[in-house]
Amino acid sequence: MNNQLHGPGSPKPFLAYPRGEFDLESGNSWKVRTSKNLQSEPFKMLKSIGNRIYYFYKLHPVAICLISLSFGVSILIVLSAYESRFRMMGYRRIGDLSVGSGSYPFANLCNLVMVAGHSVYTSSSCGKIDREDSWFLEPYQKQPGQAATFLSHIKEGVEIAAKDEGALLLFSGGETRKDAGPQSKAQSYWAVAESKGWFGKQDGVRSRALTEEHARDSFENLLFSVCRFRELTGAYPQNITVVSYDYKEERFVYVHRSAIGFPEGRFFLFGTPTSPTAKEAAKKGEASVRIQFQEDPYGCLDSLHLKKLKRDPFHRIIPYPNGCPELKGLFSYCGPVPYPSSLPWT
Repeated sequence: MNNQLHGPGSPKPFLAYPRGEFDLESGNSWKVRTSKNLQSEPFKMLKSIGNRIYYFYKLHPVAICLISLSFGVSILIVLSAYESRFRMMGYRRIGDLSVGSGSYPFANLCNLVMVAGHSVYTSSSCGKIDREDSWFLEPYQKQPGQAATFLSHIKEGVEIAAKDEGALLLFSGGETRKDAGPQSKAQSYWAVAESKGWFGKQDGVRSRALTEEHARDSFENLLFSVCRFRELTGAYPQNITVVSYDYKEERFVYVHRSAIGFPEGRFFLFGTPTSPTAKEAAKKGEASVRIQFQEDPYGCLDSLHLKKLKRDPFHRIIPYPNGCPELKGLFSYCGPVPYPSSLPWT
C-alpha cells in the first residue's frame, strides 16, 4: 500500500507549512535564524584591519602622513592627465575637423596673415581688375584709384606670406552686398591673386592661401580669421599680421586687438594708403567708426549690430565658434569692457 502511495505515479506530498518557519506546538511562525558567524565575519575583518592601521599610526605617525600625502598627489596627477587627454580629444572631434587620424591640413603653420576684404570683384574679365567699374563699390568708395588699393592689399598679403614659410594667408570677408550677388569678398581677393599669378609656384603661397567667408566688419575679420586658423592648424597663431588701410591702424591694433586680448608684441599691421581723392573722407569716416567700436568693442549693440545685420543679405549661418571651442565664451560675450575670462593666448 505504501508502495502505491509513493510510487512513480503518486502525487507529491504537500507541505502545509514550510519547514523551519512554523511551530506546530505553539502555533506561532518563526524565521530561520541566520548564522551570526556569517554576518559578523566581514565586520571582524574590517575591525582587524582598522586596528592594525591604528597601531601602525601610533608607532609611525610621520610615515602614515607621508603615505597618505603621496597617495593623494598620485590621484590628482592621474585625474589631471585624464582630464587633459579627454579635453584635447574633445577639441579634435568638434566639427569633425581632423583629417586622417587626429591631424590638421596645416598643422605645421604657426603665424596668421589676414587680408581684410573691402569689396567684391564683379567683372567677368580678370583683365580689368584695376578699374573701379569691375568692383562693387559703395557710394563712399567710388573714387578714382580705389580699385588699385584693393589690389595693393592682395599683393602685399601674398608677399608677406611668401617671406614666412610658417604663415597661413587668409583673405577675409563675407557675402555682404546683395546687388553683388552671392559672392564673398574673400573669394574675390583669392581669385584676383590667382588670375594675376601672384601666388607663384604651386607649392608656394598658393598651397597655404585660403579664405574666411563670413566676416561682416573689421572686428569679425580679425576674430573669425583667428577661429579659421584654429580650424585649419589645430592651434592658435603665435603672431598675427593684418593687411588693411593705414588709417585703420588704431582701430585694429588698439581696439580690436584689445577686445580679443591678443598680446600687442605679437600683433602687427601693414597699412597701405587709400586713394588721394578719398583720403579726407576716409579719415573722417574712420574716426566715427572707431568711436563706435570703443564704446561697443564687440559690435553687438545699436548701430554696429544693425550694420552687421544689413551686411548679411543672404542669411548665411556663421559656423563659428564650432572650429574654435576654446573661444566659445568670447564669441557670446557682449560688453563695454574687455572679455574677463582667460583665452588661449593669455
